[in-house]
Amino acid sequence: MSDIRSTPEPGDEASAQRKSPETSKEVPEAGKRLPEGLEPEDSTDPVPSGSTRQPGSESDATAKAAEPGGEDERGGAEACGDAAEREGAEAPGGRPGAETDEDVDEEPAGPSARGIVGEDGPGGRGVRGTVRGEQPAEAAARAADGGVKPRAEGAGRAGGGVKPQGQTVRSLHGGVGGAHPPATPGPWSAGIQFTSPAPVRTPTLWAVIATGVLSMLLLDGGLALNLLLVAIPAAFAAYFSGRAAGRSTRAWSLVWGIGGIGLLIVPALRDADWPSFLAVVTAIALGSLALNGGRTWPAVLLGPIGVFNSLVTGPAWGWRGLRERFGGARRSVGVGLRAFVVSAVLLLVFGALFAGADAAFANLLGDLVPDASVAGGPWRVVLLLFGLVGALAVAHTAAAPVRWDRVVVPAGRPRNRVEWALPLIVLTVLFAAFNAVQLAVLFGGYDAVLKKTGQTYAEYARQGFWQLLVVTLLTLLVVVFALRWAPRDDASDHKLVRGVLGTLCGLALVVVASAVRRMDMYVEAYGLTRLRVSVVAGELWLGLVIVLIMAAGVWGARWLPRAVAASAAAGVLAFGLMSPDSLIAERNVQRYEDTGKFDLLYARDLSADAVPALDKLKEPMRSCVLRSIADDLGRDDAPWYATSWGEVRARDILRDRPPAASADWSVCSQLVNALTYR
Repeated sequence: MSDIRSTPEPGDEASAQRKSPETSKEVPEAGKRLPEGLEPEDSTDPVPSGSTRQPGSESDATAKAAEPGGEDERGGAEACGDAAEREGAEAPGGRPGAETDEDVDEEPAGPSARGIVGEDGPGGRGVRGTVRGEQPAEAAARAADGGVKPRAEGAGRAGGGVKPQGQTVRSLHGGVGGAHPPATPGPWSAGIQFTSPAPVRTPTLWAVIATGVLSMLLLDGGLALNLLLVAIPAAFAAYFSGRAAGRSTRAWSLVWGIGGIGLLIVPALRDADWPSFLAVVTAIALGSLALNGGRTWPAVLLGPIGVFNSLVTGPAWGWRGLRERFGGARRSVGVGLRAFVVSAVLLLVFGALFAGADAAFANLLGDLVPDASVAGGPWRVVLLLFGLVGALAVAHTAAAPVRWDRVVVPAGRPRNRVEWALPLIVLTVLFAAFNAVQLAVLFGGYDAVLKKTGQTYAEYARQGFWQLLVVTLLTLLVVVFALRWAPRDDASDHKLVRGVLGTLCGLALVVVASAVRRMDMYVEAYGLTRLRVSVVAGELWLGLVIVLIMAAGVWGARWLPRAVAASAAAGVLAFGLMSPDSLIAERNVQRYEDTGKFDLLYARDLSADAVPALDKLKEPMRSCVLRSIADDLGRDDAPWYATSWGEVRARDILRDRPPAASADWSVCSQLVNALTYR
């Protein structure tokens, strides 16, 4: 449906004499201006004389869509559509693919939402928008003529015309009045930039400054609780910036935001670097989802790109806002600086006196106050810039999110039933045969298989896991491409697709269970390591994704991208909270007690999270394992905000029971050699 209203041709006497239904005032011919004070109302869509508007007609629907608060006020979602509409899905409410209120932010009111020509000209109103496809110069010329000119022949759809004066024309790119559309959008990315950022507000600037200062003071010395403390003001900067741009807080935005902040608890709890790294990366991904929004696969997979792009545009946006806010208020800035200097002097003088008067208070100040020595000045400047740029990027993304939901993914060409189903049925039969063999081995025992193949128990386990992991990954790819090219002419095609892919996914779950069992056998033979526990966790998550795909075949796939992203975030959080290094140490200590086999050299490289489990070993094994960890903790004198809970607990254990001095290098070397030949 066109967004442009029709107007009568010049010279139509009937239309020249018709009256507006709202104002009962005569409306002039197209291209002429009304006398001052007799302009028609913005929401009025005059009806030519001799014609009637039937309820439910196209013109009636167009008029309703143009009313303030109607469907056209949804931030331009219907102008570009979404992925569900392009796939033929129908959204709730009967409109194909229309975005729901939960996912579409309203266009912010204010100067940024007005048209290119929207100011009142001499003697009357200007045009509040541009005609679809009209260039800014043409719009300015049209406004200078003092009225709305008829649309050029062939410039629009059949029956299209120009918009009456005073009405807002919605841009093809989702803004109002063509506010800042992309310069040359490609066919796959038309309209993904929702709007230009609103001017930065003072609360946003203060939150950005707080983030930079905390980053400078707290991030020098390691990552633990300090990372969470720095992220909190950055989150407030995003909140203030989004509210200033007219965005409301959505339920899924809260889910992603709280999940991202929650993942930053992992570095505060665990001393191991690798689960903390996974948690930080996943927190960035969830933060991008909270800032950009979206429910489709492009939105979930491409969301971080918008945040990284804001690393360049955000600082320039913040600098412009800073000049606008404080460029003409140097007196206020001077007052604030003087108040800050006086406060700092008072704290320094009286704090030094109190610290000299009482040693306990001096120790308290030393623990609480971050080290601000001049020796690390250049590095602290880098940390300050890191915090400022990061917070500005987050705030800029919240003010001008990238709508990845509007990325057009071309639909695959449906295939013939035989062409599509035959390869998948053959693959399903192969899966069924493999799973039958696995069940026979499980119930018949491994001895017969090992005797027939000539492999050892450990070789059989090691050979099977990695191949089955690749099989699981390839199965997911097969399902994705099969859905893309699936036949979808009638209901029987949908039943065929569900039956074939549902069976394949069910058999793939048996492959996942077999892979996990192979890894368990491998761990029994060689012990648990970081790589092995990581790939097992990844295999279990892939199995969960297969279950979600099967559920989507029953209840619809609209929720699937968000569910997969949420499951990945929950898996990373659970992986960090269970303390992988502690789990590895417990499993290997139990294996040592059962078999007498233990990899002492590998246990030395574990983090402080493993100390409670390694403390259960007997001497001299305990001291040989814990000595290297104790030496690392002794050299690391980090402040409280850069110390994890796992490190604190390890220090307490080693302080109560330090490694024995008798377990020197020679004793530990003999012990390593003895364990190697077992």
